[in-house]
Amino acid sequence: MPALKRPQKRPVKRIGLLGGSFNPAHGGHTHISQMALERLKLDEVWWLVSPGNPLKPPESMAPFAERLAAAEKVADASGKPIIVSDVERQMGFRYSVDTVSALKRRWPRDRFVWIMGADNLIQAHRWRKWRTFFKSVPIAVFPRPTYSLRANKAKAARRFASAKAPPSRAHALAGMAPPAWVFPRARLDAQSATRIRQSKKDQNKKKGESHTTKQKNAAERSRVAEID
Repeated sequence: MPALKRPQKRPVKRIGLLGGSFNPAHGGHTHISQMALERLKLDEVWWLVSPGNPLKPPESMAPFAERLAAAEKVADASGKPIIVSDVERQMGFRYSVDTVSALKRRWPRDRFVWIMGADNLIQAHRWRKWRTFFKSVPIAVFPRPTYSLRANKAKAARRFASAKAPPSRAHALAGMAPPAWVFPRARLDAQSATRIRQSKKDQNKKKGESHTTKQKNAAERSRVAEID
């Protein structure tokens, strides 16, 4: 994962930044990363696993080490140039605007692009210093089922409407001066961490109900045996 020490000289890279809780990491994260690598002509994508999301209740979060390890497993299985990073925890940041600023200072020659789904654009105006954030890094917004149309009418989208580039220019986004953002053409993927967590809860509930039923049946058989 990217270290905080200043790296030795190397070729300039075009790097996508995908921030999030990764609670848990899943195929949807891999999908958007692959689309970003292809559409934006990136060299690699960094998954910035957040220590905590200010917009989500902490009790819903799995432990950081667990989320980081799961993200590394998913990234490794993808076979893509995806690097899982804990730099936000190392730097003590929770807000994307601070993270981007720090990364640009440490790797000034690289070209960073922030990657987000359409659902995040809808709530981007709730982010800390969101206007400053839009002016600090080019942004690629990828379509999400049921969110894309609403995203184009979001407060942040309206505020920076003049900075929106056409999809045909997505490949050049990394070299654009912010504010600049684009809605690349990409295949949709319906996976989400929320659905995965809910599915696990449902499975655990069914297992619990099944276990309870077995216990009741065993108790009933025992009672009948005693009567006989």
